[in-house]
Amino acid sequence: MASYYSQLTTEMNNPATVSIDESDTREMLLLMNQEDQRVPISVRQEIDKIADAVDLLVASLKKGGRMFYVGAGTSGRLGVLDASECPPTFGTDPELVQGYIAGGDIALRTAVEGCEDDSDSGAALIREKGIGPNDVVIGITASGSTPYVLGAVRQARENGAGTIGVVTNKDSRLSEISDICIAPLVGPEVISGSTRLKSGSAQKLVLNMLSTGVMIKLGKVYNNLMVDLKASNSKLYDRSIRIVSEVTGVSEAEAKETLQKAGLHVKTAILMLETGKDAEEATTLLERYDGMLKMAIHGAEGGSSESASVAQP
Repeated sequence: MASYYSQLTTEMNNPATVSIDESDTREMLLLMNQEDQRVPISVRQEIDKIADAVDLLVASLKKGGRMFYVGAGTSGRLGVLDASECPPTFGTDPELVQGYIAGGDIALRTAVEGCEDDSDSGAALIREKGIGPNDVVIGITASGSTPYVLGAVRQARENGAGTIGVVTNKDSRLSEISDICIAPLVGPEVISGSTRLKSGSAQKLVLNMLSTGVMIKLGKVYNNLMVDLKASNSKLYDRSIRIVSEVTGVSEAEAKETLQKAGLHVKTAILMLETGKDAEEATTLLERYDGMLKMAIHGAEGGSSESASVAQP
């Protein structure tokens, strides 16, 4: 009987690259690029499930919940990466989106052999973090069978949390225990079994969609601008000034001055300039509309005074 792993498409031999070791450099890279073209197409085919996952996450976060990425190896590193980008990009509390990798943070740089096979450690992580009904756990594994991830997702289900799987194989073990399973089928890897390649690329695209989609729906984007970013370095400070200037039409000098009065909070500065309110008044107005900037502007202009039905994390 064939093993579970031998039936995974990501473990199969790719007929398009069987002679890649005999190719010259340019041919080798073209082969890789040709295979990479399959990745966005495979992700597009999962859009409906990704949309369902975003809606599940938004509903949970509105209730005060959190989202957790759990993975091993490349999958775990991608989850930690996506989670770590949310605070500077969207101004979120670091507790809101969290990423964990089998073997702990040391595994981000150095492979910790065997840790991905420990399902008990995955379950223990869920208990340790107090994950419950308002939270959502996103298990990431190319094969859909990594014990650490399965242990975490099973424990999350037992705790009443929502569960989402991100895999690159069909009919996986993870799909059986996930409320929603996103499975872009990228086919055999360029180098057989090397899931840091197409599988990793597909997972990165999916995680981009999940976190960005959630933050847009939580009001952390105005038009297509990241108005909840944290100006934690010179690049982001400069971007903050330019965003305020672009939205309101004032000079960068005036945008900078207002941003300082607003405590470097972009939304507050924009609202001050758009409504003529001071920092304290603008902050109060934003709170009334749960951080939804467009609704706050419209409310100040005489629109509905009812608070938006979005809880700002």
